[in-house]
Amino acid sequence: MRNLLSTAATVGVLLTALAVSASAQSLGELAKREAERRKAAAAPAPAKTYTNDDLKQLPPPSGTASSKTAEELKDAGKAGDPAKPGETEKVDATKPPEPAKDQAYWRGRITGAQEDIRRNEAFLEALQSRVNALTADFTARDDPYQRAKIAEDRQKALAEMARLKDDIDKGKKLVIDIEEEARRAGVPPGWLR
Repeated sequence: MRNLLSTAATVGVLLTALAVSASAQSLGELAKREAERRKAAAAPAPAKTYTNDDLKQLPPPSGTASSKTAEELKDAGKAGDPAKPGETEKVDATKPPEPAKDQAYWRGRITGAQEDIRRNEAFLEALQSRVNALTADFTARDDPYQRAKIAEDRQKALAEMARLKDDIDKGKKLVIDIEEEARRAGVPPGWLR
């Protein structure tokens, strides 16, 4: 009995070793396949080369001068049309279409300009408070290094205030220009309020 158990244990160990060996080969093969799959996925796809034959298969764009067929262009050339066959009208594709000048357009323009003015005025008031605080701090300091640093900060704030005042003046002029443009276009005054 003992011998039989020993033999069964040995067979079990051999089967386990064989299974581990087989799965190790399978894992190795799987790893190789996965590596090949990743290489294939990472490689860029070959670029498509378009030929004139490919372009002939596409329908011409509708609603443009280039949508005329070759026959129409030949007929136009024979009929005394000033456009030569094969020429198309020039269309400026870089220029965006002009927005509809309705109430929302005018109100948006004037509101945006007025909001810029309000924002700049609020910032100007905050800078004025900062300049006042820096001036008071400058007079209270005895250390020359600290005074120089405070004076430099104050000068920067004063320069920013000058820029903001200029922006506010430009904004007010823009509002006046928008109102004048709207008046010339016959826009009701209520649209700008």
